[in-house]
This record gives sequence, C-alpha cells and structure tokens, in this order.
Amino acid sequence: MSYVVIARRYRPQQFADIVGQEHVTRTLANAISNGRIGQAYIFSGPRGVGKTTAARILAMALNDENGPTPTPNIESPICQAIIQGKSMDVMEIDGASNRRIEEIRNLRENINYAPTEGRYRVYIIDEVHMLTNEAFNALLKTLEEPPSHAVFIFATTEIHRVPATILSRCQRFDFKRIALNTIISHLKTICASEKIEIDDDAVLQIAKKADGSMRDSQSILDQIISFSGQKITLNEVEQSIGVINQEIFFEISDKIHGQDLKGILLIARELFTSGIDLTELMLGLEEHFRNMLVAVSMGSVELLDVADSFSEKYKEQMERFDENDLVAYLNILSQTLAEMKWAQQPYLKFELALVKMAKMPAAKSIEQILEKMALLKKKP
Repeated sequence: MSYVVIARRYRPQQFADIVGQEHVTRTLANAISNGRIGQAYIFSGPRGVGKTTAARILAMALNDENGPTPTPNIESPICQAIIQGKSMDVMEIDGASNRRIEEIRNLRENINYAPTEGRYRVYIIDEVHMLTNEAFNALLKTLEEPPSHAVFIFATTEIHRVPATILSRCQRFDFKRIALNTIISHLKTICASEKIEIDDDAVLQIAKKADGSMRDSQSILDQIISFSGQKITLNEVEQSIGVINQEIFFEISDKIHGQDLKGILLIARELFTSGIDLTELMLGLEEHFRNMLVAVSMGSVELLDVADSFSEKYKEQMERFDENDLVAYLNILSQTLAEMKWAQQPYLKFELALVKMAKMPAAKSIEQILEKMALLKKKP
C-alpha cells in the first residue's frame, strides 16, 4: 500500500476533531441537531485551517444513515464513500478549473435529480472566488430557490472576490488562523502517535513556519521526518526547511548597538555568500526587533513566542535598546523590504539598511542634547 501523508491520515472526521474553529463547528452541530439546515453555506478563511474538511464532515452529517446527525458514523458505507470521494450524492468541484458558465449550467441541469443513497445532494465548490461573473450569475436563481434535497457549500480564501448577491444567499462562516499553541499541541499529539521524538524548540519553529495553517504544519512535519528520522531537533528543522538560526539576528543587533560598521559589513557579506534568502533574512530581522520592542515595552519576555534559550538572550539585550530606536529600526526594515522587491541588486539595499541602523543617532543621546539645550536657554 502506498504511503499516505500525515495531513491526510490525521484529517478530522468529526466536528469535534476540528481544532481552533469551535465557533464554526458548534454552530453547525447545533443547527443539524435542531433541524435548521441551510440551503447554502460559505466558508471563508486562510488556507489549511479546515474549510474543506468541515464541508466534508457536514456532507457526512447530512447524509448519515441515522441522520442528519452532528456525529456521523464514519464507518458506514455512505460516509466511507464520501471520505474516499466516491459518493454519487456529494460532488466536490474545483472552482479554479471549473470556472466557466458551461460547468455551472451542467450543475443546474443535474441538481434536480434525487439523491441515490443519502437524503441530500451536496455540492462543495472549493475556491469559489475563481468562478467567472457569468458563472456566478448562473448560480443566483438556483441558490435562491434550490430543490429541497440540495445543499451548496462554498469554500474560499478570498471572500472579497465573491459577489454580494451570492453572499446574501448563503450562511457565512469565517474560519480563523489557528493559534500557535494549538498547532504545537496538535503536532506533539501526532509525534506521540507516530513515535517521533521532537524537541520543544523544534516543534515551536515548525508551528511558527506554518503561519496559522494546520495543514502546512503537518506537511512541514512530514518533510522533516523524512529528513531526520525518528528524532527531530531544532538544528535539523533549520537545515530541512531553510529556517534561519536566530543567533544570527542577535549577532546583528549586537553589531548595530555597538555601531560596529566593519563587523556589520563582514556579516552582510558572509550571509550573502552563504546563499541565504535576503527577504527571509529581513523578515526574520524584522520579527527579531519586534520581539525586542515588545520585551522593552512590557519589561519582560513573557509575550514572546521563542525558545527558552532565546528568551534569556532577549532579557540580556533588552536593556541596551530604547523603544524609539527600535521603532526607527522597524521603519527602516519595512521600507527596505518594499524597496528590495523591485531592486536589481537587493543585497545593496540589505547592506544599506544595516548601515543606516548602525549609524543612526541613539534616541537617548538626542534626548540628552535637547535637555542640555533647554538648561542653557534657562540660564541668564
């Protein structure tokens, strides 16, 4: 039997298994229990947060042999057919590749046929925002007065591209980015099930790289397991997915604070020749100074999502920087990132940004000068 990736093996099969979207799953489960089944739903949100999974579970819940029920029996033939994509009553349509009016006309012609096994014919249209305006217009009448056995479920990552006339005919559910701690907890559960030993720092880095997407985090974990085997460390995560070691950012901020121009130029050259992606490096540096600003403003490192070893380093460095300096650094980095997108030589922009930060006069020094000037003005 061929290998099945982690993202598919651990795909939720019940509403209760979907993590981080309780506001959606609770509403859908209660609606089914109370018999308040809508004619059309639209699920919006970032990629990999459970939109299509929730649509399939809703289809199983509506067509369960003992249903509609919020807890479908996934071992039943109907549910197994839906899970395997073989059900005649549940049609999954890719909006990107079936976006023309002809496909929607075919759907309208077939929608009047009664379901073959379950109670409902469910149409799941993924990336619905990719449909043409003509296709959307063809859907309008069907959405307004669909057959009693038909349910539409739309999924989209770009809700603003869906016409208001479509939105007004659907129940809208907004899926959220999944919290960092929720992803970490879920990845640890998967690793325990797979008998994978993983460091806390490593799983934190994977979760941060996923950027709120559970599916992305599982795909990254799958890739790292292939690279490192049954034991995963932070170093192996950095090597496998090209994450930049945070030690580099502390070294750069040290040189900037010390206004060590020679050291900065040497670090910049070393990073450039090593083949590190400069945009990733700048984004990492931006996050580093943002963490420093949070630590300085709060007077602690409790709000930082970093490894314990790096928390200690932030405690050491936060005493050296002023809030105004850090805000100025972040402005320079933000402006440089925008300029690098169009620059013929991004390295020069990167190098210049580091030099600007190093040679920028410290806010405390300026404040001291202004205070001295104010005192001089008061003297006769």
